[in-house]
Amino acid sequence: MEALLAIVIGLQTAGGVYLILRRRTFSVIIGTALLTYSVNLFLFASGRLAIDMPPIYTPGVENYTDPLPQALVLTAIVISFGMTAVAVLIALGAYLESDIDHIDLRRDPNDLDLDPDEIPWEQDPRDPGLEAPKGDFG
Repeated sequence: MEALLAIVIGLQTAGGVYLILRRRTFSVIIGTALLTYSVNLFLFASGRLAIDMPPIYTPGVENYTDPLPQALVLTAIVISFGMTAVAVLIALGAYLESDIDHIDLRRDPNDLDLDPDEIPWEQDPRDPGLEAPKGDFG
């Protein structure tokens, strides 16, 4: 049972790292969620994988399970759900603002000739036809 859980945690961690290294914001969010789940499984497994064993506070029992990792995992699940919701809303706002899901604002990841309209902060405000940036930029 422990070996199977270790393999699952390893595969989940590898999948999460792979998705975090992608260039799309949604993939990064899903990869972060997978890494969170793998850490939760690791914490849960640290409290012993046993069936029908009482918690630590039952008197007169030699074999027990530790309830602290279960409580930590429950708390981590709630926090990770909230953080994932916040990250999804930030990514959705960025997508609706720029119409691009890539984290470097390229429509095609192999396209090295970037359109100046896709990356507005790389435009030179002294070029004719372009507005000067608004705000205090130094």
